[in-house]
Amino acid sequence: MAEVTLSSFIVLGVALFMLLNSAAIAVYAERRVAAFIQNRMGPNRVGPAGLLQPIADVLKLLLKEDVTPTEGNKFIHAVAPMIPVITALMTVAVIPFGEGLYATNINASVLYLLAVASLGVYGVTLAGWASNSKYSLLGGLRAAAQMISYELPLGMAVASVVIFVGSLRVVDIAAYQETWWFFFLNPLGAIIFIIAAFAESNRTPFDLVEAEQELVGGFHTEYSSMKFGMFFLAEYMHVVINSMLMTTFFFGAYHLPFAGYWLPELSPLVKGILDVSVFTIKTGFFMFLFIWVRWTIPRFKYNQVMKLGWSRLLPLSIANFIVIAAILFFIVN
Repeated sequence: MAEVTLSSFIVLGVALFMLLNSAAIAVYAERRVAAFIQNRMGPNRVGPAGLLQPIADVLKLLLKEDVTPTEGNKFIHAVAPMIPVITALMTVAVIPFGEGLYATNINASVLYLLAVASLGVYGVTLAGWASNSKYSLLGGLRAAAQMISYELPLGMAVASVVIFVGSLRVVDIAAYQETWWFFFLNPLGAIIFIIAAFAESNRTPFDLVEAEQELVGGFHTEYSSMKFGMFFLAEYMHVVINSMLMTTFFFGAYHLPFAGYWLPELSPLVKGILDVSVFTIKTGFFMFLFIWVRWTIPRFKYNQVMKLGWSRLLPLSIANFIVIAAILFFIVN
């Protein structure tokens, strides 16, 4: 059983606050980076350097009319946008932001992360069905098929990390990387995890669930006002969460490179500040990577996405797991 203390609640509260704000920061960053790549200005009217643009976007969505399809399922149509937001918030509970800085340390936190992350697609699929629109339904079905295709290689990539540590606790995986990051020990697993995380977030080049040229807006075609805003928020929250998971599982979590060799003993306060700073910088880098890829690589065709998941990533992830397990077995024995 995980021990719940006052400090756990404090860490969880701060983490949730940071996650909600980081989504707004990610929206602004996306617009700025996209403008730079496309050689244009980007947000520059609302507030200094356009910094208040995310607030203006929220106010605009709040003031828009909330339209619900007459022939759709009104209850599910209203509930569906909440699911991806709630699942994104739930994942923060087991992510360590520093040594001892986590909300809870349950025995099977890796399984918890994989289980909760896979629930987000239910919101997308239900939204597509409840809208009673062919475009929305096709977007929801694509989301379900894409999730199944990439959840397997993502899970195998995480499993290849778990056998190194011999523990299903995310905290133990983070602590194990004090000297050697798993990116160096398991580079193929890291690459597979990154690609699968991109596909799981439904962003370019894997945004087949929206595909404006084919499906108008995909699963959220019939959404407006803050219901659409919640899907928009969930997308960027999942970008932040996936960036945190990449950092935690393969890029040393809150550790500096090879810190076990050269970093001296520090006071708890200094160590905590350093850990959180390192974790935040790494997460910010992967958020930038998400944005960079979106505005650089064109969207794949649907058959290419399916072929990549089933014919390339899944066999590679299984082979990678078997090779690592065999190497560890012969080294230990």
